[in-house]
Amino acid sequence: MAETVGTLTRADLADTMNRRMGFSRSESLELVESLLNHMCEALSKGENVKVSGFGSFILRDKAERIGRNPKTGVEVPITSRRVLTFRASQLLKQRIDAAA
Repeated sequence: MAETVGTLTRADLADTMNRRMGFSRSESLELVESLLNHMCEALSKGENVKVSGFGSFILRDKAERIGRNPKTGVEVPITSRRVLTFRASQLLKQRIDAAA
């Protein structure tokens, strides 16, 4: 069974930039926020985001379909919607496998 690990936060990313690159804490946090905002803006405009060596954030439109309430068995329509998926790069997959 896999052990539970912590969560990497914005503050953790900024702290790493601060330690490894010598930016001030406020500069590091500003850079992290700027990067995330830029990614969010691109996704909200319908653009996919690819981070080389990490993975791709891909928008996909799902058509309307009929679903079923698992408790009652009643069929209900599920409206069309846009979903965000993440596909890890081959490099990231290899690093995850090596760490296991």
